[in-house]
Amino acid sequence: MKSEKEKMIQGEHYVSSDQTLIADRERARQLTYAYQQTNQQEKRTSILKELLGACGNDVVFEGRLQCDYGYNIEIGEHFFANFDAVLLDVCKITIGHHCLLGPNVHIYTAGHPLDPTERAKGIEFGKPVTIGNHVWIGGGAIINPGVTIGDNAVIASGAVVTKNVPANVVVGGNPAKIIKYLDESKSGE
Repeated sequence: MKSEKEKMIQGEHYVSSDQTLIADRERARQLTYAYQQTNQQEKRTSILKELLGACGNDVVFEGRLQCDYGYNIEIGEHFFANFDAVLLDVCKITIGHHCLLGPNVHIYTAGHPLDPTERAKGIEFGKPVTIGNHVWIGGGAIINPGVTIGDNAVIASGAVVTKNVPANVVVGGNPAKIIKYLDESKSGE
């Protein structure tokens, strides 16, 4: 029989009030609090390497970072997130190399059943989010569960991304739509 944690990580329905998951969330709160209490980059890097599932070199969260568990987040090399990043990681969040997050970017993997009776039981589920290399996500953007963002994509400020984003495009709006192709051979320009 699978544990609630195993079900959560695999994107199945699980109960979030499980004692192991509560303890894991508390661990993440303690580590993110410690991260926010120091400006010493060496100490901040050490905390990130303890908190995150994988952490490349030169990974910086400016100001506050909030996450559910941390261990479901994998970040490549040369990453910068501006103030107030929220990464709800009930499933894996994978971020490639050379990525930038503007202030107040939210990345969600958590979901809840549409049926109110199921929600009342504390049932949750998740869908992983994958972000390619060289992606820039503008301030206030929201990335929803299950989304994959291709390499070199730009997500405009305030965009709500509900569907996959191909490589080499700029998307914006709510819901986000392609507003520009960065690969001129596809844009007709």
